[in-house]
Amino acid sequence: MSKTKGIAKVDWAEISPEEQELLERAEKALEKAYAPYSGFRVGAAIRLKNGEIYTSNNQENVSFPVGVCAERSLLAYVGANFPETPPEALAIAAKRKDENEPAYVTPCGHCRQAMVETENRYQKPVKILILMPGREVYRIAGVKELMPLTLDNLID
Repeated sequence: MSKTKGIAKVDWAEISPEEQELLERAEKALEKAYAPYSGFRVGAAIRLKNGEIYTSNNQENVSFPVGVCAERSLLAYVGANFPETPPEALAIAAKRKDENEPAYVTPCGHCRQAMVETENRYQKPVKILILMPGREVYRIAGVKELMPLTLDNLID
């Protein structure tokens, strides 16, 4: 295990069964992604405080800005449908077309800012789990570990 601040890189065997389940659900969700242009499929799974898990995936569009990332579509869905139930953990997995091994991935800037807004909304960090090649996992304490200079901090 290697660790920097609130980010730890761990082996699959080192994560909890709950974390494994969330990552497996993200992997399953990526199979339904609509990615005909990039061939890069991303799945996300979120566990809410009540234990319920929801999933989503990326949905591309030939008009690039119209597509939506897995993370943002999922955060929007749970925020709209379960606004009283805070999320506890978000898992992300990705694969390239015709590959079985997980791909290197981190949330894009848009998704990171959406995660910041979610953490601000519920006044608590959301643990992020990212599946990497070799079934290694990045365990991140909250999005501010990935993006310390958030827009809301710059406004103050």
